[in-house]
Amino acid sequence: MIHRAGSILVAVLLVSACASTPPPREQMAISKAAVSNASSAGANEYAPLQLKSALEKMNAAEQAMAEKDYMRARQLAEQAQVDAQLAEATTRSAKAQKAADAVQEDSRILREEMERNNQSSSPQ
Repeated sequence: MIHRAGSILVAVLLVSACASTPPPREQMAISKAAVSNASSAGANEYAPLQLKSALEKMNAAEQAMAEKDYMRARQLAEQAQVDAQLAEATTRSAKAQKAADAVQEDSRILREEMERNNQSSSPQ
């Protein structure tokens, strides 16, 4: 009898804990914005796996919200936000590297042209 009462008490506490968890609307909005920012930054091209992971977790968070599993929704939304931020950072880093490579190549070409001009204008 005591074991059964204890089990019921634990079940009631778990249900009340879940019921008292508010919907993570703010976290959902922050996470959606992070996914959108990553996508706008070009993560489809430079960080497709991270962006895909963020999108999948965001979809799962929305499903958990619909099921009123707010703790799971918050966790998934937070994970989606982190994945999206990683995708955006990876994208920005790749774009910066690409720009640096282009500047380096332009400098190399300019040096070669200067060397050719010096050689053609120097007396022989």
